Amino acid sequence: MRAIEITQPGPPDVLKLCARPMPEPKAGEVLIKVHAAGINRPDVLQRTGNYPVPKGASDLPGLEVAGEIAGGDLGTGGFKLGDMVCALVQGGGYAEYCTAPIEQCLPIPKGLDAVEAASLPETFFTVWSNVFDRCHLSGDETFLVQGGTSGIGVTAIQIAAALGHRVFATAGSDEKCRACEMLGAERGINYKTEDFAEVVKTATGGKGVDVILDMVGGDYTDREIRCLADDGRLVFIALLGGNKATISLGHILLRRLTVTGSTLRPRPVAFKAAIARQLRDRVWPLIESGKIKPVVYQTFALENAVQAHRLMESSAHIGKIVLKVV
Repeated sequence: MRAIEITQPGPPDVLKLCARPMPEPKAGEVLIKVHAAGINRPDVLQRTGNYPVPKGASDLPGLEVAGEIAGGDLGTGGFKLGDMVCALVQGGGYAEYCTAPIEQCLPIPKGLDAVEAASLPETFFTVWSNVFDRCHLSGDETFLVQGGTSGIGVTAIQIAAALGHRVFATAGSDEKCRACEMLGAERGINYKTEDFAEVVKTATGGKGVDVILDMVGGDYTDREIRCLADDGRLVFIALLGGNKATISLGHILLRRLTVTGSTLRPRPVAFKAAIARQLRDRVWPLIESGKIKPVVYQTFALENAVQAHRLMESSAHIGKIVLKVV
């Protein structure tokens, strides 16, 4: 099969088209003929040598795919050969064939094509796990997501808004802020010209937001703690702004705040399977009704993965970047 491999740690040019043996599914896994594969920030980190591949996972990049079940252990997953699915995988997505645990496969939502479906798993699993499972966003609580036009951002805005929450989002330009608002954010905040903490405090009458989803860390952290509501929760899923911060512990103590974080890739199949079930029950109907829509910024042919990674690193995109394999 054709695949894209990382020949050595480095810039996008280290991605090369290659020929690899087709992967063999293990017990509980299916073989997927890949039609499209989503690109995510962890792929870039893996390419640069900053995201180790979990033991036993493919060294090929790619954490989400959509395509046709071509073989493997169908078990009791409710799928059959030839079914079109999208799946969260531990690696190997940048290829013509990929294996996936059957429990991490989801039917392609009605009305979506393979490219749109391939843009869903990584960000939807991540957002649901962190915002709703770990931080328990619920009721009339308010929500802030940093990086509102990233793949994670457009997903978080839409899910939270569709479930009835007030949503705030940061972005790096006025154009991107308006895009956040079109997706459902009450207010897009230009982090280059505005203080997001002040905007949030003003918009919430001084209360602050209940949950913050952050990919930045660094010097954002203390401002985030200060703009959380009492009993608020801050969750980190990346540290693009650095892994060190000086914070006010008094705020955490006196206002009963929770600061947490997680990474999804190394978690066991059973953990991800539970998220898949919740997505199918709670979120897939919102996609099929049109309340949540995939946001695909640009597609590239598999052999043009270098250009796709250059776009990802430029941060010029709004939403997801997807490789078309078939």
